[in-house]
Order: sequence, then structure tokens, then C-alpha cells
Amino acid sequence: MFSDSVKARLAALALGAAALALPAAALAGVVVKSTGPSASRYAVGTKLDDNATITLKEGDVVTVLTAQGTRVIKGAGTFRVGDRPQVAADRFALLTRKRAATRVRTGAVRGDAEEVITNPNLWYVDVTRSGTICLYDLATVRLWRPGNQGTSTYTIANADGSAQAQVTFDDTVTVAALDPARLPISEAGHYVITAPGGASAAHVTFVALPDDYAAPDALAEALIAKGCTVQLETLANSLEAAAGG
Repeated sequence: MFSDSVKARLAALALGAAALALPAAALAGVVVKSTGPSASRYAVGTKLDDNATITLKEGDVVTVLTAQGTRVIKGAGTFRVGDRPQVAADRFALLTRKRAATRVRTGAVRGDAEEVITNPNLWYVDVTRSGTICLYDLATVRLWRPGNQGTSTYTIANADGSAQAQVTFDDTVTVAALDPARLPISEAGHYVITAPGGASAAHVTFVALPDDYAAPDALAEALIAKGCTVQLETLANSLEAAAGG
């Protein structure tokens, strides 16, 4: 007969072998951008696992965000979702990082006509875009301007204009913090961001994210559920550009 210690070791080995025999769980991905003839079939928000295949037509482009990275799939043809991504997961981590800096300088070279400046972080509020904005912390709002030359001051006010604050971007600065003491941001509150001289205005609504979404597909689904399409587009376009799409 076996001793109790030997029985315990055999049981542990059996459990380990059983775990190895189990099929690996399929990692989920979510479509964050879809254009072309098959766009309705693979609409934004569609969930796909690694073992899934999608069939595309000429002119189709589908961007899928997974835990392993991002795939930009172009038709025509049949493709496996779980194939090696073109953009590593650390690119997603960079775009969604919660930054501590309140003011960011670009380091861009003046006069470079070919330079394209894009929002470097999902949690920076684009002063030129209207829509619903998801943030983790409504007391820490940072505004981002596409241009980086010259000093400019934007005004952000609540819907009825009873409270407002000014945010100044110094020369070469693209990100500036909103002072919450001057203008507290409320959940589902509507605000207007006005450009210098009233040249243009963006209408935004702020929504607080209840959880810290570390998984790419979970964050994408949360942005879709909250209606934060501006950020979803920023995420999809940045990842697609990194993939050379």
C-alpha cells in the first residue's frame, strides 16, 4: 500500500496532467474599426476569438484589438484572427497610459510641413472634437491641442455658461491641465470648449469609467458601451497607423 505522502504526490501529478490536457482558453478580440463592403458583418464591437476566421472582400479593412496586440486585416480572403498581430500590445499600453505630467512639450521641429501630430494618449481631451469623453478621474482633466506653435488660450464652460475656466497652452506645449477648482467636471455634464477668438467650439460630455480596464478588448467594449466614439476612433486610427494600415 502507498503511504499518505506518496498518495498526495500522485494526486498532485494527476491534477497537473489533467490541467495540461485541457484546451487553452481562446483569447477574445474586439473589432474597433471596420470599413468596406463587409463593414456591417464585422461591425465595431463584434467579439472574435483567436480561432475564428473572417472572410473579407476587396476593399475591406477590419482592425481587431486583442490581448496579444492589434491586427489590421485587409481583404479579399479568409483570415484567422489569432495570427500574429502587426502591432504589439505595448503600443496599446502606451496609448492608454495614465500620465502624471500636467504639461507636455512635443519636441517637434518647427517648419516641418510633413509632420503629422496626433493625440498621443486616450485620456487627453482633444479640444477640436465633440462627443462623449470617458475618463478614469474627472478631477484630473487634461486638454490636448493638435497644433504646437504659439501660445493660445482656450475657454471651457458648462452648458449654461454659468461657470468657466481658461486653459493656456504655452509655445510648443500640446497638453495642459484644467484646474478643477475653477471648473469642477461632473458626471454626464455637458461642456463647451471654445478656441481662441471664438473661432470654433467643441461640445463634450464627460463620463467616468467605473473600473480600470487593463484588457484591450474590455476597454474597447467599455468605450463602445459608454458612447465614447471619439476615443475609440483615436485608438483604432493610432493602432492602424502603427500597423502601416
